[in-house]
Parts: sequence; C-alpha cells; structure tokens
Amino acid sequence: MSFDYKKEYKEYYMPKNTPTIVKIPKMNYIAVRGKGNPNEKNGEYQKSIELLYTVAFTIKMSYKTPHKIEGYFEYVVPPLEGFWWQEGIKGMDYSRKEDLEFISIIRLPDFVTESEFIWAIKEATNKKKKDFSKVEYLTYDEGLCVQCMHIGSYDEEPKTVELMHKYIEENNYTLDINNNRYHHEIYLSDPRRCNVNNLKTVIRHPIK
Repeated sequence: MSFDYKKEYKEYYMPKNTPTIVKIPKMNYIAVRGKGNPNEKNGEYQKSIELLYTVAFTIKMSYKTPHKIEGYFEYVVPPLEGFWWQEGIKGMDYSRKEDLEFISIIRLPDFVTESEFIWAIKEATNKKKKDFSKVEYLTYDEGLCVQCMHIGSYDEEPKTVELMHKYIEENNYTLDINNNRYHHEIYLSDPRRCNVNNLKTVIRHPIK
C-alpha cells in the first residue's frame, strides 16, 4: 500500500475544527512563487499548480523509468499547500485578492534530494516541452504554529482565523506572521469536484 502523508501525519494534515498548537518540523517542498488573484483563469496561481503537479508526478512515477532514486518508496502525492501574504498587511485582506502574493508548494518525500529534484525538472522539461524554471526546491522550517480545520468557502476563512487568534491569546502566545513566516493553507479538497460548503482547508499561522 502506498504511503499516505495525510494518514501517517494526521497531526499536521487532519486537525480538528478547533484550534490547536503544533510544532512543524523542517520539510522539503516543490515550490513556485507568484502574485495575483488565485481565481483568475490562466493566472499565475493556476499556472503554478500545473507546474507543481507535473514535477510531483514525475518524481512519483520515477520508479517506472530507468532512473532509480535511492530510498524510493511508493507514496500518495501530498496535498497542495500555499503560503500567502500581502505587502504592507499583517494578516490577510480577503477583499484584495489581486494583491495576494504566494508560494505554492507540495511536500517532497525525504528521499528526494536537491540533485534528484534537478533530475525531475530536466525530465519534466524534456517530456512536456515546457519551461519549469520557476519551480524551486524549498526547505522550510515552519516551527511553532496554531492550526485549525476550516470547512467551507475560502472567503469564510476569517471566522476560523479569528478563533485561532483568540485561542493563542488565551494560551499566552502571540501571532508571528512576518517576512519569513506566513499565512499557510493546506487544501484537502478539490474545489472543482467538491461542494463549496464542504471544502476542507487546514489554516496554519506561526506563533511565538
């Protein structure tokens, strides 16, 4: 059976719909940076997702090629995630989606070194005849955070965020969003196939 990060690391990917404190270890990701409204058709965000998944599945299916990655095991591609921010705003202004900046990410298994990542970029470029120069190998140590499962529309996230921030204050923490620590979302539902009221999104904020 393929290794599923969501099931094996439920504390990171399947929190309850009440806020909890969690310490996130250092992880490696496939990443693409960009800016703009994520709902814009053929916008930077939509293009970033296509690039991410192409590289993610190139690595996942590498065992069917002559290239063998040391330590490889079969796994389910982890969910799409995103770091989000807006210049000059501590937090998120959901009414100004056009000003959003993002780093779209997908977690990499630990056996994927930077050299194996470079192989995957070359392999994807050769097969798809597309430019993957925006895709990068990102190591990120997220550290101490508050997180909560948000169920429903992305536009209703402020209600969940408010609960999270109240929780950290009650537990003597402070919000620590800055130039290196971001509003973080993990997408457990596909909005193309899921009723908007049932969308599941993990929201995570850095604290100290």
